[in-house]
Amino acid sequence: MVERVIAACDGAAKGNPGPAAWAFVVADGAGVPQFWRAGPLGHSTNNVGELTALEQLLEATDPAVPTEVRLDSTYTRDAATKWLAAWKRNGWKTAAGKPVANRELIQRIDALLEDREVTFVYVPAHQVDGDPLNAIADKAASDAARTQQAAGGTAADLPVPDPARVPASRGARRAPASAATRSGGGPTLSARFPGTCPCGRAYAKGEKITKVGKSWGHPECVTAQP
Repeated sequence: MVERVIAACDGAAKGNPGPAAWAFVVADGAGVPQFWRAGPLGHSTNNVGELTALEQLLEATDPAVPTEVRLDSTYTRDAATKWLAAWKRNGWKTAAGKPVANRELIQRIDALLEDREVTFVYVPAHQVDGDPLNAIADKAASDAARTQQAAGGTAADLPVPDPARVPASRGARRAPASAATRSGGGPTLSARFPGTCPCGRAYAKGEKITKVGKSWGHPECVTAQP
């Protein structure tokens, strides 16, 4: 029997509101991804995407197995852990007396959490060396929001997150134009995950990479692309 699973869920809305979607990835107790799912929501909000991602994750996992849920939405985390009991006591009204937004979704999540051991862990999004499961869920949700197509798979075909941009230091000088030309005109970033350059050679996590054609790879391979 599986003793524990670690999972991440995320939602996306292009424009918020706009084309929206949900996604989750489920890993084993060591954090190794096992399977993932994503689905479109039409025109909706980011909060609906985030809540739906959690609902779908809870539906897809065994309620008898303790689960750690990683998410970058404080709204979803707090709705499930801090606000839910008060909303129920108040007849699904907020402290200001207004109807709770997204009530039906939150009620379904409440029912799925009953008699179940779930730990919520907040992880910041889009961070260099951030949580890898969150990055996968974020990419899957973003892709589904853009295409409005359902998707899913196993560890063999995980969505590959885009490398997080390293924020420039305050007062940092821009690189000379000639340097930008040598790197293909795009940023050079530290890879968040290992991958394979279009040249066929692999690059490791933390290695410097840049855009090579439509993919990411070694900066020196930029000039080899047509």
